[in-house]
Amino acid sequence: MLGCAERSRAATGGVTSHSRARWRGLEVDTSHLPLGARTAGPVEPLRPRSKIWLERGGAVVLSDWRLELLEAIDETGSLARAAIKLDVPYRTAWAKLRELEAQLAVKLLETHSGGSDGGGSRLTDEAQRLIARFRRVSAGVAQLVEQRFRLEFPEWFD
Repeated sequence: MLGCAERSRAATGGVTSHSRARWRGLEVDTSHLPLGARTAGPVEPLRPRSKIWLERGGAVVLSDWRLELLEAIDETGSLARAAIKLDVPYRTAWAKLRELEAQLAVKLLETHSGGSDGGGSRLTDEAQRLIARFRRVSAGVAQLVEQRFRLEFPEWFD
């Protein structure tokens, strides 16, 4: 004996109101999806995403996280406060900074200790340029990835 859902599917060729979703005014058949993946409301549009990083010998040299570390140092004026902000141990932040400087053969941080302000750190001009250049490349890659997805899968986008 067929249940209500099975009778409905049989009568509609397998498509029920429960297996249809609306997306930008279009009905989208979701009958092939597991029940938990079906939605009753509008379906959020797909958005291509990508991440880039530089490696040497299979080890990460430059990445978004390492740039976030540099930016946090710049914002807080201290490697210790940057580590707290990023919720990583100080030793990890220090090690990643040293690795980055060694791999790129460039000084990224100027530090001073003591004094009335208790010392601190600031990014070198080279570090500032590195951040700006990497961010420009990342933005360009993101645009290219979106263009390629729109070209290859036009039915999924505008």
